[in-house]
Amino acid sequence: MARLGVNIDHVATVRQARGVSYPDPVEAAVLVELAGAHGIVTHLREDRRHIQDRDLYILRKVVKSQLNMEMAATDEMIKIAIDTRPEIATIVPEKREELTTEGGLNVISQEKKIGNAIEILKKNGIHVSLFVDPDPETIKMSAKLNADSIEIHTGHYCEAKSEAEKDKELNLIKEAVAIGKDLGLRIAAGHGLNYFNVAPVAVIKDIEEFNIGHSIIARAIFVGLERAVKDMLALIQ
Repeated sequence: MARLGVNIDHVATVRQARGVSYPDPVEAAVLVELAGAHGIVTHLREDRRHIQDRDLYILRKVVKSQLNMEMAATDEMIKIAIDTRPEIATIVPEKREELTTEGGLNVISQEKKIGNAIEILKKNGIHVSLFVDPDPETIKMSAKLNADSIEIHTGHYCEAKSEAEKDKELNLIKEAVAIGKDLGLRIAAGHGLNYFNVAPVAVIKDIEEFNIGHSIIARAIFVGLERAVKDMLALIQ
């Protein structure tokens, strides 16, 4: 049965829009866990546009399931990860001008940098995942660099404009999952998944975890956070 990690970044987005103390992503994390989610995902970006250092440090004390810290492979973020000890550190690409993460890591061109980050994090007892496109060579390099997991970027599938394009992207995801599994990697998936497009990905049996945020937080505006989480759990399971 697939697990659900809920990304709470956009609770902080609403807070930061007014520069006030609410809504608190820590409170959201508690409600998400009570609703049955298997983990909390949060991205401490270098520009601190939503989640703040304070949030991460309190989340580390509060989260009872697993904390997945999305992070760039920078010295600053590696230091913070070592200090807070999330169960999972997911290394993601990050650009200041992007609205959200636009694609997977270019692991091949950054082999040395990412390999060094993986080594340091693993020495400190942190499970390391790489956020990657469904590209065979990238997945092979992820395994070569001794990552524990990969999270497959599903954004291109979610943004497909036609059924033919959607089928093509879905097949790429299936192939990527098979390659990752054969290489001994644990497989997660995420980015752009919502209540209308998750089902075809959810039936891929070797995906162990789905990390979903924006669509759940958006639905929560209308039905509440507990219902939004439970509805997504029902779809992926």
